[in-house]
Amino acid sequence: MKEFEFINKRNIFFSISAVGIIITIFLMIVKGLNLGLDFTGGTLIQVVINKNVPIEEVRKMLSDGGVKGFDIQNIILSEEKDKKEYIIRIKTGEQKRDEMGKNIRNIFDTNQLSYEIMRIEYVGPTIGRHLTKQTMYAIIFSLIGIIIYVGFRFKSSIWGIAGVLALFHDVILTLGFLIVLGREITLTVVAALLTLIGYSINDTIVTFDRIRENLYLIRKESIDRIMNKSINQTLSRTILTSTTSFATVLSLFIFGNEVIKDFGLTMVFGIAIGTYSSIFIASGFVLEYKNRIDKK
Repeated sequence: MKEFEFINKRNIFFSISAVGIIITIFLMIVKGLNLGLDFTGGTLIQVVINKNVPIEEVRKMLSDGGVKGFDIQNIILSEEKDKKEYIIRIKTGEQKRDEMGKNIRNIFDTNQLSYEIMRIEYVGPTIGRHLTKQTMYAIIFSLIGIIIYVGFRFKSSIWGIAGVLALFHDVILTLGFLIVLGREITLTVVAALLTLIGYSINDTIVTFDRIRENLYLIRKESIDRIMNKSINQTLSRTILTSTTSFATVLSLFIFGNEVIKDFGLTMVFGIAIGTYSSIFIASGFVLEYKNRIDKK
């Protein structure tokens, strides 16, 4: 079986990733993250439409009417089957609450809908500063836990550090992808990023585990040859797992509703970049460290 060369070309892949990360950081500074309603808050409008109008049709009306940065949720009315009740959340400042309510009325009037506005109010962000801080602490401690666990399992902390660096690589490049597309960072996207972290570290550890086994089984060869052989041995498993996962999230993106599409899109790119880092990046980090240690 032909053995593909990954390790000796690591500097090429490091350079590609470095360029992507630099571009992402630049975009974060210049454009910033397009934070959704969960982070910014906005105007909440609860409306009852006296007609069974599908949510996608209402969403199209709002989009065609120039409403941007909104989220719409259907409330099921058990008694009135010929009516639809929706909660519309729009990313605006508190001072524009009444103006946005007037815009919504104009859009519904233009489309000749019979409706009733139940309430219009400003709501704060779902994720406040305290929850954001607690979430960051949880992520930091979980990454430290990964370093400790993988370090204990592989008898060296560099394996855990390399795995975490690969995770940062995946998340940052995925965020860059979302910024380029102008997608909002919502709770759904955050959930997708956390899912990506779990997926990526699992894929990386499988490769690391094979390297560890081969370090004991193939003692005569150099560490870079052992790493390259190990990556090739796990390559079919990595590709099969990634392909099936990719097909699943791609179907979510293609056939899902607006909320699911955000999750699917994030995971589509995330799985691709996570597979890339598992094959081309993570093991290269370990080898670079070990080479520097040997030189000393």
